[in-house]
Amino acid sequence: MSGLKGMVPSSVKRRAKLLAYQGTKYECPFCGFKARALRPHGHDFDVLKQRDVVGGGVRPSRCFQCGSADRERLIFLYLRNDLRLLDHPEATRVLHIAPEPRLARALRKVGFTEYIMGDLHAEGYSYPDDVLDIDATNIPFAADSFDLILCSHVLEHIPDDSRAIRELARVLRPGGTAILQVPISANTQDTLEDFSVTDPKAREQVFGQFDHVRIYGQDYVDRLAAGGFTVKRVDVASKYEEYGTNPREELFVCTV
Repeated sequence: MSGLKGMVPSSVKRRAKLLAYQGTKYECPFCGFKARALRPHGHDFDVLKQRDVVGGGVRPSRCFQCGSADRERLIFLYLRNDLRLLDHPEATRVLHIAPEPRLARALRKVGFTEYIMGDLHAEGYSYPDDVLDIDATNIPFAADSFDLILCSHVLEHIPDDSRAIRELARVLRPGGTAILQVPISANTQDTLEDFSVTDPKAREQVFGQFDHVRIYGQDYVDRLAAGGFTVKRVDVASKYEEYGTNPREELFVCTV
């Protein structure tokens, strides 16, 4: 019994941790938690520092309560406040590739005409029942099917990213919007690729993550344009810093 007296339930530990981090500096737009700091998250590899990868590396980014990431908060705020797409959801068909949990949970509730989530189902991973098995290089929908496409931190995993970009452009209707985020080097023009690097540990050292096949450079916009997109780099993160966004992260907002 003496051993049990020293045990503290995980729920109590969690409440204590949340109390310790309560504050007024940040407010999560998903769960409403107000905090004095964000939980650090990311990978600590030298290449991410050397190439100054925005959206990569260890940084304060996660909500302590719901775990939302800086990039999903930024996308949500842009959709809600800047594009106002949540005001008239009945006229919007959405494709969300590799849906982030907190962002997807919020968007499910909006009432879009159609909200389709998809991810390439990999062996050893589990997926919610409503996340379809979709290969971004072969999207199983007709041309011009969607008004909004969300695809964040996906293309750096795909060897044939040019094919995936063309597919995303194909299924986006004229006048629609695609938000296509990737970790991107702030100090390098040319995207780093080396398909001879296949070992997961080697990829960590070269690309900053075991399942990444490249680090995008500033030519990312050119790669999107080659696939059929017109690209606008949108800098709105700095006006949402109270929600814990990364002020360095631009949105790559694409149309066809």
